[in-house]
Amino acid sequence: MDHLLHMGTQMSYAGRPYDKALEAQRYFAVLAPRLRPYGYTGPATIREHLATARATAEPGTEFRYENGNVEALAEVLRRVTGTTISALLSEMIWSRIGAEEDAYYLLDSEGSEAACGGFSATARDLARLGEMIRCGGAIGDRQIIPEAVTSTIVSGVPDGYPRRVPFPAAPTDAPATLSYHDLWWIPNDPYGSFMASGIHGQRLFISPALDLVIVHYASQVVSPNVPQVPLVQAFLTIGTHLHGWDGPALATR
Repeated sequence: MDHLLHMGTQMSYAGRPYDKALEAQRYFAVLAPRLRPYGYTGPATIREHLATARATAEPGTEFRYENGNVEALAEVLRRVTGTTISALLSEMIWSRIGAEEDAYYLLDSEGSEAACGGFSATARDLARLGEMIRCGGAIGDRQIIPEAVTSTIVSGVPDGYPRRVPFPAAPTDAPATLSYHDLWWIPNDPYGSFMASGIHGQRLFISPALDLVIVHYASQVVSPNVPQVPLVQAFLTIGTHLHGWDGPALATR
């Protein structure tokens, strides 16, 4: 389970050599029939897709950001609890944080939620989620999730991620190095920040020491010809300015 949470598995699907771009296309072909190539005969549901997975190396030997890790975690939750991911989120979190609007999941053809993407919620409600996490899992005097869940997001980064395990190089705009833990990116800045990151620039950035939660929605083009926007650096600059922090805006580790 830890290796799934930290993206520490190496898998191939349907006997194909792993290729990140190809597997992303194949995954969305499972979810959206209109994205399937002509003559497609592959899996038609997330569970069918996961059933084709085979390990190609021991877990924990290399970092690989891959959708299947999240989908496998979601399937474990379904089987352990006997309910859906959306029902779990509604009962345990969404109904308890004062959300103003319903949130939505993208579903496959048998009604299973896509866990690695396709989630939709308003910025205000996502900010409520982030603020609850920033406050140790609580809203006022109501504990929504255990404090240990939030307090270990940064402090619980295992030594092997990224020091022992090969890890992707940090973007040039990133403060210090990036780690990954419990499905969160860790900038390793001086403020204990962490963030959820979407492919087109969507971010939920949480910085406990700066009393900061930022929700950022975007539709950034994914292309080697389009430079990435230095969002993390911008978030930290905003946070340190508002907080009146006297220390460095970026870590030097």
